[in-house]
Amino acid sequence: MAEDFYQLLGVARTAPADELKKAYRKLAKKYHPDVNPGNKSAEEKFKQVSVAFDILSDPRKRALYDEFGEDAVKMGFDEKKAAAFRQYRSAGMRGGQPGGTSGGFDFGGNADVNSVFEQIFRGMGGFGFDPFGGGGAAAAAEAGGGRRPAPARGEDLTAKIQVTLPEAVKGTERALVLTRPGRCARCKGTGDQGKPGKCETCGGTGRTRSRGPISFSGACPTCAGTGRAAKPCPECQGTGLVEETQRLTVKIPAGVDNGSQVRVPGQGAAGSRGGPPGDLYIQTDVPEHPLVRREGQDLHMDLPITVPEAMLGAEVRVPTFDGDVTVTVPPESQSGRKLRLRGRGVPSLKGGARGDLYLTLRVMVPPAGTAEAKAAVQALQKAYGSDVRADVKL
Repeated sequence: MAEDFYQLLGVARTAPADELKKAYRKLAKKYHPDVNPGNKSAEEKFKQVSVAFDILSDPRKRALYDEFGEDAVKMGFDEKKAAAFRQYRSAGMRGGQPGGTSGGFDFGGNADVNSVFEQIFRGMGGFGFDPFGGGGAAAAAEAGGGRRPAPARGEDLTAKIQVTLPEAVKGTERALVLTRPGRCARCKGTGDQGKPGKCETCGGTGRTRSRGPISFSGACPTCAGTGRAAKPCPECQGTGLVEETQRLTVKIPAGVDNGSQVRVPGQGAAGSRGGPPGDLYIQTDVPEHPLVRREGQDLHMDLPITVPEAMLGAEVRVPTFDGDVTVTVPPESQSGRKLRLRGRGVPSLKGGARGDLYLTLRVMVPPAGTAEAKAAVQALQKAYGSDVRADVKL
């Protein structure tokens, strides 16, 4: 979403939470797909304001968005790495070569502490820092006289999407544009260029010292202290990963609810050094429907009926998410009476029985503006025979 989230909601960047909620509700009501059936532009606007509100209504997400902008809501943004980079930056250092700006630091995925520091200090020209006293590459494998990190599975990614209640009941598909760590085509994910030789970072000594306001000495992170290493691939800087953007269509099964997770195997971040990819998890958000209320797998809806239909009974047409059905209103039905339609609710994600649809009857009286209507009402009054409030006592 290129447009600023605050501009989408029409609020100032200092807007409090209640103002955000008020602005969102106004726009959601205006652009809701059920209010604008078939209007793709309104549907897209509804999705945009929903994403904006989801981010800005969460204090943690809002703080990250205010600091990092749109990058904070991209697929694969890692808050832990962002915190590491913030601390790293506050110490007077910058990524890339000493004195540079931000090159080489990758926010994608969920790295452990060692990989975070590896990215930070590799980005500063390759000088050494080993936060674990020379053991940071203990899990590496022998490779032609030098040690290299072993292949590792890619991180799992999470995306949050919004689906309407009809889509949640019937299932749907979503086209996603993913920006994620992908496998480097130049080195085929190995991170290496050629065979191992004399390590250029430490000059073959196996030890390095950092430059800058804070000085560290330890095993060379490039060769893990062996003095021998292959040159890093210039395309991915030795990580085996490059940022890629891919379009993907995912199926959302019938029955999802707020907070449901749909797993898409193998569509997470690519594995480092040729390791297998992670998975993608789709989290669903289902906003309230203007007419239908969901309670678990059951649906509830008010059904307006006329006075004659309530008194005499009738066959009425009722819309459902599976199409219209005919419902029998029993004679002498009162407002508040519930009718149950079995199997017209929400399917079970676990394969159980489908929920039901409950219709609450609402008797609608006609306007009494004409003499004919008033005469009919007066005649109807005599049919009661007793005080309808006789049992109302406190």
